[in-house]
Amino acid sequence: MKRTAIILATLIVSLLITLPAAGQRRSHDPLTPDEIDQLRDNMLEPELRLKLFVTFARDRMTKLEQMRSDPKTMGRPAKTHDMLEDFLAVYDELNDNVDMYVGRKDDIRKPLKLIIEADTEFQSKLLALKDAAHTDAAESKQYEFILSNAIETVDSSANDHRSTLADVEEYMKKKKKK
Repeated sequence: MKRTAIILATLIVSLLITLPAAGQRRSHDPLTPDEIDQLRDNMLEPELRLKLFVTFARDRMTKLEQMRSDPKTMGRPAKTHDMLEDFLAVYDELNDNVDMYVGRKDDIRKPLKLIIEADTEFQSKLLALKDAAHTDAAESKQYEFILSNAIETVDSSANDHRSTLADVEEYMKKKKKK
């Protein structure tokens, strides 16, 4: 009887912890089925897979800029928020994959250089969006937090990517000497 009560209490606590987290998740994947297939097909090819993530993140940023430049866009603040969220989700996956390949000791020097270039591009575009947000403060309130989060994430990741590139280059030099 006591054991059953403990199991039941554990299940209830687990349920109470996971339900709020599940409710906060977005209902869609920021990647299309075709993009997911491309990533799956290149799981063992770090260079190709990381390039794909850069392409996908860049696509989201381009779509965001196009949407924002169209004055006829209805619900622009909410769409801006959602598109920034999608960009950030793809960018976070890029970072997770960099960490995975570094952990596997893969040679990712070439894609890291591409990622660092993209970081600079993303920083510039996000800052331009932040500057544009100052012209309509009421609109920007709806995406202000996610924009700040995206800027901080890209800024810190850019530094991490530069540091990681230096580490990988050093590791590859040592590996070559052996």
